[in-house]
Amino acid sequence: MNYFLKDNKNFFTYFLIILIMVPIFGINFFISFLGNILLLLFLIPLILVISVLIGFNSYKSKINTCNNCGTISLGLSETCMNCGANLENISNNNQFSKKPSESTIEVKAEEVK
Repeated sequence: MNYFLKDNKNFFTYFLIILIMVPIFGINFFISFLGNILLLLFLIPLILVISVLIGFNSYKSKINTCNNCGTISLGLSETCMNCGANLENISNNNQFSKKPSESTIEVKAEEVK
């Protein structure tokens, strides 16, 4: 019997702690505590993935491509590093900066037989 107690000392310690704590705090405390731990284990990776996606989108919005030579820049400079073309015109010509009322949609009518 003494050998069994030596091997399972941690098990008995935790078992006694649970037996003392359950009448004091109740079983709902332990269920909610375990539920919160599991919720954190699922939410922390989700929050990390969302923050990476937001960071990637903000990084992607700063990238400019030169119309003359095709060099990619991060939007920190006003001119192209390769050919010296003005990069401010590229950001102004972006199709997403236009208002929808300024855009023209061409529709070609065809007769249906």
